[in-house]
Amino acid sequence: MVMLKHALLAFAGIDEENFDLSREYWQPRNYQKGEFYNEYKNVCKNLGFIIDGIFRTYYVNEETGEEKNIFFFSPQQIIVSYKSFVNQAPCNYHTESMTAASVLYISYANLEKLYQQSHQWEHFGRLIAEKAFNLAMTRTEDFIFNTPEQRYKDLTEAHPQLANHIPLYHIASYLGIQGPSLSRIRKRMVSK
Repeated sequence: MVMLKHALLAFAGIDEENFDLSREYWQPRNYQKGEFYNEYKNVCKNLGFIIDGIFRTYYVNEETGEEKNIFFFSPQQIIVSYKSFVNQAPCNYHTESMTAASVLYISYANLEKLYQQSHQWEHFGRLIAEKAFNLAMTRTEDFIFNTPEQRYKDLTEAHPQLANHIPLYHIASYLGIQGPSLSRIRKRMVSK
């Protein structure tokens, strides 16, 4: 809870008094590698804060069966299928634990209660919406404006431990390239 409290203060200015409003709502959950945080066609009912572990969000190409990674989530980040969560509608992709993981989560209903009780929590909700929008726009713009090498550099800055904990083919999928291309990028970056 201490890590969550500090993260909420830094991210949204949630002070001690307002954090205490939420304390009873946060629940711990441990995930095994390969366990889903949320699945395709299910409604995302919880917003989580990652204590430990790595998750990926991906979709499956219905024609080829190929999995395409969209996002990664690392410790001290919020994890949520945002569109599904906000609309309380089925999700278009899977969010899966890539390692053993620990999460503190709060339900949609309890977060709505906090929005009603506190301007700081309303502010938190707005910041989460902005973060989700920026994440989606950045991901889209990266494919338009950046080379795979720049996308890899940005990914390793955002998730420094990622390459040490997950198979590289997942990173290649996220970057929109094949494994051999990722190997060449990694070799070039090491030699610089």
